[in-house]
Amino acid sequence: MIKLTARQEQILNLIRDAIRNTGFPPTRAEIATELGFRSANAAEEHLQALARKGAIDISPGTSRGIRLRDMEGSAPRRPLDQMTLPHPALLQMSLPLVGRVAAGSPILAQEHIERSYTVDPSMFSAAPDYLLKVRGMSMRDAGILDGDLLAVKKSDHARNGQIVIARLGDDVTVKRYRKTGAVIELLPENPDFKIIEVGEHDDFALEGLAVGLLRSWN
Repeated sequence: MIKLTARQEQILNLIRDAIRNTGFPPTRAEIATELGFRSANAAEEHLQALARKGAIDISPGTSRGIRLRDMEGSAPRRPLDQMTLPHPALLQMSLPLVGRVAAGSPILAQEHIERSYTVDPSMFSAAPDYLLKVRGMSMRDAGILDGDLLAVKKSDHARNGQIVIARLGDDVTVKRYRKTGAVIELLPENPDFKIIEVGEHDDFALEGLAVGLLRSWN
């Protein structure tokens, strides 16, 4: 059993709750804000300590590249001589990158696919089906920026607080989902953008859930 400090347990629970509620691990800034740290650097130090203890994995180059390891320790392990590791190539998956989506056509239509990326599936909170190129800054404060590649798992339903890919009329948009009674709202993470309220007769559909993010640092 891994021995953690009280603060490390607190951060681990925060990460677990964020993934359960939104599909995303928190950013360093979000951890710092939640726990009252003065800077994101303090959160980074605690994350590195958790990684050294084997509680999490940290993927470089992504703003939310935190993955929980199994800490329960309850499942018996097979003897070493029975364990086999797959070839590294088998640990990769190929995902189509969807660029600008034409109005009224399926999001995975062949004409929308710009290229494919080979990625490590362990980088994501759930297995994605495709990557979507983000356009605009409406989700800036969630750490999702213009030009980022959002990993999307196809789904036609969502829980409150999850970041979704939704089709509304002729547009495909990335927003945080909230449903109160029969009212659906698509919430931006940038005060410069307005909340979108989905009307009863609007042409609306959920395309999927955001499960991770890739960003080029070039």
